[in-house]
Amino acid sequence: MFVEFMKQEFLLFIALAIIVLMLLYSYVGDRFLGYTQLSPEEATRVYNKGAQLFDVRTEAEYKTGFIGDARNMTESDLLAKLANQKDQEILVYCQSGARSARAASNLVKNGFTKVYNLRGGILAWKMAGLPLNQPESRKAARRKAK
Repeated sequence: MFVEFMKQEFLLFIALAIIVLMLLYSYVGDRFLGYTQLSPEEATRVYNKGAQLFDVRTEAEYKTGFIGDARNMTESDLLAKLANQKDQEILVYCQSGARSARAASNLVKNGFTKVYNLRGGILAWKMAGLPLNQPESRKAARRKAK
């Protein structure tokens, strides 16, 4: 009887299987990624403990505001500049979390062991009501230098 019902509602069972797999992945997916996805609050704690912070957005996006003392660089520059710091804690973020997830994955593939990604990117950071820094204008930098 169950097999007959399953045959009649085949698409329903496929949908159920997909939902179950997605739920399992949401609970154990980070273990397969090699890096840890952090909420804005968790990212704040990791950053305050000394993790290096990197913004992998474009320079134009970076100029709209950045987190803490984040350095702006491309994914490829990130690998090149950090080649000898594989045991350092590294926290990456982008606009929505997709580019930084790719950057975090590349870091892990290249032997980095303590890599974190800000889940949801700077959009999640803003939604959590956390502050952003603004880059210093050239005029302000010249005034400071005097």
